[in-house]
Amino acid sequence: MPDVLVLVDHDGERVHKSTYELLAAARRLGDPAAVVVGTPGTAARLKESLARHGATSVYVAESDEAGEFLATPAVDVLELAVRDACPAAVLVSATTDGREVAGRLAVRLDAGLLIDAVDLDSSGVVTQIVFGGAYTVRSEVTHGTPVIALRPGAVEPEEHPVAAMVRELVVPSVDPATSARITDRRASPAGDRPALTEAAVVVSGGRGVGGAEGFTVVEELADALGGAVGASRAAVDAGYYPHRFQVGQTGKTVSPQLYIALGISGAIQHLAGMQTSRTIVAVNKDAEAPVFGLADYGVVGDLFAVAPQLTEEVTARRAAP
Repeated sequence: MPDVLVLVDHDGERVHKSTYELLAAARRLGDPAAVVVGTPGTAARLKESLARHGATSVYVAESDEAGEFLATPAVDVLELAVRDACPAAVLVSATTDGREVAGRLAVRLDAGLLIDAVDLDSSGVVTQIVFGGAYTVRSEVTHGTPVIALRPGAVEPEEHPVAAMVRELVVPSVDPATSARITDRRASPAGDRPALTEAAVVVSGGRGVGGAEGFTVVEELADALGGAVGASRAAVDAGYYPHRFQVGQTGKTVSPQLYIALGISGAIQHLAGMQTSRTIVAVNKDAEAPVFGLADYGVVGDLFAVAPQLTEEVTARRAAP
């Protein structure tokens, strides 16, 4: 079977969950081949977990420059890997960085590009959410090697242990004049909650939370469920919660097993970032709020009355023998 290249999303020490999802999707088209772009020693730390999730090959492209520039090293390496392997497709995660890499790679390869895919079948036909979530379409690349950006959370990761063969690639020298160099790094405050795009449960608050202090009820419910905290654009713009937690068309796209919207009216901008969640629960005072048109379960009521009761019930059930 042909290789399917998967760009590994990692932090240098661990593989992000979205990569395991890509490997599961890649198996529908051929043999998953993980492409690791990083500083020296990165691939050795990641190889075992990649093989455990089905990577039959691991392309290793390591250099000091790989951690100094945005997007360019990954695009360069993927272009080399495509020329070397003639893969059935290239899969990347539809994150901000992933979309950048996918677009640039497709231009270099003169190939078709499919962004924000939420499903992929064995024939290469992709299901996409387009126009801010207004339509669901099925698309297929008819020219060149398909470059597909898959939305995090769209495919269930699964372990599929194999023996991975290592293949070395030389990272081309980056031209600083045409590339964006990383001049500084600032770590976000660490916490015990899962990453927003990788969480199985997301609890988000909107304008209805009323202020930064109101997000306490959102955080308490998220913690009771072992989930992540999100926020609508309205809440972020009002200064209730940091921008890095924004869910929506101009924020992060999530597809958890459970999404709980507290005090979120349901503007299309927000719905575009969470509508592929498996189960959606909405709590809002306004019975006519657009979010109820998408929700699987809706509660018309005060979130400050409903959310604490739900938190208490979840906590009690988890504590029960």
